[in-house]
Amino acid sequence: MNIVDLHVHSTKSDGSFTPTELVHYAIEKGLSAFALTDHDTTAGLAEAMDAAAGKSIEVIPGIEFSTEYEGKDVHILGLYIHYEEPHFKEQLIAFQNSRITRNEKMCALLTEAGIPITYNALLAEFPGSVITRAHYAKYLLAHGYTKSMKEAFDRYIGDNCPYFVPREKVTPIQAVELILQAGGIPILAHPPLYHMSHERMDTLVHTLADAGLMGIEAVYSTYCGSDEREMKALAKKYHLCISGGSDFHGTTKPGLDLAVGYGKLFIPEEILINLKEKLLH
Repeated sequence: MNIVDLHVHSTKSDGSFTPTELVHYAIEKGLSAFALTDHDTTAGLAEAMDAAAGKSIEVIPGIEFSTEYEGKDVHILGLYIHYEEPHFKEQLIAFQNSRITRNEKMCALLTEAGIPITYNALLAEFPGSVITRAHYAKYLLAHGYTKSMKEAFDRYIGDNCPYFVPREKVTPIQAVELILQAGGIPILAHPPLYHMSHERMDTLVHTLADAGLMGIEAVYSTYCGSDEREMKALAKKYHLCISGGSDFHGTTKPGLDLAVGYGKLFIPEEILINLKEKLLH
């Protein structure tokens, strides 16, 4: 049976594989398709699709939007987006600018605390990437300010740390609408990671389904059996497709591999076929 992976990151956001390397690795892993879903950027899509041309693999043009819902960080995946569509590109630039502003503020706070770091230094160290907190953690580790990436998050850049600056984010509904306008499939990414009550999660899914959400990530690297069952039940309740992904980042998430997650993940091609049918109808 063919397998797919519908949630993958490259060096264009916070992964460690280039888009081209991902294509080669996906073929090596026996995937028939994977979605490149970098954080708030489509910068790697053209390269990945060029690398896959003429090969036995489909690269699905995607994105992962960081949004905010009642104080929670909620991610919306977009699959099969028309990423060159003018309105989509215009809105994407606005999202990226808000991330740049946040990064400049965080660099200033860290510098004041005796850790000299600039946004330009981060760009130089991670060329071509959308700078995320994972890049800060790698920088702090590489320059001797921490002994691990975990320490960087625990002491400096985690949500409740003094040097973390939240950025202005779109709402999940806005992300769903933008993906729909770009001809794509909007999917709620890894809902159990938001640690919401059943009632609150149900309300979120109901609200997004009314806005045009097409799927829920019901198969994911860190899920236990009850997580998967709950997500599939929510999908059925609101007539949504299920999606599945490893959330592969390469060395940024040690031990988590493409296609298989932590070893037991399995995403059959049937999941992708159902999503494609949803898009057509």
